[in-house]
Amino acid sequence: MAAPDLVNLSGLMDDAKCFAFVRQHRWPEGVCCTGCGSSAVIRDGCDDTQQHRQRYRCKACASRFDDLTGTVLAGHHQPLRVWVLCLPFMGLNLSNRQIAGELGLAVSDVQAMTEQLRRGPAPRTPAVELTGEVEIDEVYVVAGHKGQPAAVAKRAGSGAGAGWQARRDAAR
Repeated sequence: MAAPDLVNLSGLMDDAKCFAFVRQHRWPEGVCCTGCGSSAVIRDGCDDTQQHRQRYRCKACASRFDDLTGTVLAGHHQPLRVWVLCLPFMGLNLSNRQIAGELGLAVSDVQAMTEQLRRGPAPRTPAVELTGEVEIDEVYVVAGHKGQPAAVAKRAGSGAGAGWQARRDAAR
């Protein structure tokens, strides 16, 4: 079995390499429009404040976007290399206070960064909505009686669970 691709973090510490890394992993098949998904995209200059952050324009829908549009990395005051450095520290299970000390940031900034990185770098697909007839298995939840089967049997025999069939029929 082939080993997973490892990332050399020391080689990612300049902005040009960080943005190239993001482009490579975000669009392995080539840049696609974040609005319509078209691959008919042309380069449209660079960001004013970050010269390695490439801008694009979609020929299909005429929308403009850049390397970070639609990701948790967009719209923040921390440089991309700080976000990239935060990832291995999270992988080492360091606390936010330890990461803040290593990166020279405020703990509150690191808290916000790690929360966003844990959610994922790109938007996820929406939750599935069930329609029509949906079947589920019956689940019996007994809480508070761990290791006390007599208490569970006593509760079930007291008539407290006698209306379960009526509730089930009403739910149908």
